[in-house]
Amino acid sequence: MLKNILSRGRSRSLTRTHKAAIAGVGTLGAAAVALTAVPASGQTTTSEAAPTAKVAYSTKQIQDVHAGVTGQAAGAGQKVATIEAKKEAATKKAAAEKTAAKKAAKKAAAEREAKDAASRSAKRAEAKKSYPDNLDGWIREARAVLKKHDIPASYDGIHRNIMRESSGNPKAINDWDINAINGIPSKGLLQVIPPTFEAYHVPGTSKNIYDPVANIAAACNYAADKYGTMDNVDSAY
Repeated sequence: MLKNILSRGRSRSLTRTHKAAIAGVGTLGAAAVALTAVPASGQTTTSEAAPTAKVAYSTKQIQDVHAGVTGQAAGAGQKVATIEAKKEAATKKAAAEKTAAKKAAKKAAAEREAKDAASRSAKRAEAKKSYPDNLDGWIREARAVLKKHDIPASYDGIHRNIMRESSGNPKAINDWDINAINGIPSKGLLQVIPPTFEAYHVPGTSKNIYDPVANIAAACNYAADKYGTMDNVDSAY
């Protein structure tokens, strides 16, 4: 037979550490068996389950978005309104400026017309003043009027006939010839009867038959029609 190699005398004794480890393992095993042996109805819980948290849905972000969109729309509307207001203001301004320009132009035209009229009056007055109030002045002024109407008559021809007819008296009147007998006496410097004066009156002169310039002009107009010019008249005409 084989000999027992491991003799009782040579076996190593367990150390205190080994013993403690073995005891610990045993204790854990016993605890595990005890836990599995507790019935289901007898289970106890050391902590309660945490309640389920409710999910909160916030509308703040949606409100913020809505507010932002509304604000943008309002801003766009305000811009459009501002543009329209500016356009309307510009249109009104242009209309007002146009009206003002028309009024200014009308006023300027009226002022020019008044100025021109005053100038014409001044020229007429000056022209009239430039002729002396005597026979020489009457003849020269009458010739200026006749020239405007292309009625021929020389200074000498007019002067000669005036001296024969009235001796230069603008108030002369013939109350004895056939015309006087017929009720239409000859009057003025060149002894013109009223019907002839009216028929041959020259525009721009007085309607008074005794007016020297008007009397000369009408008589010369008549003489030009009947004789070609007053220069051709040497007697009663």
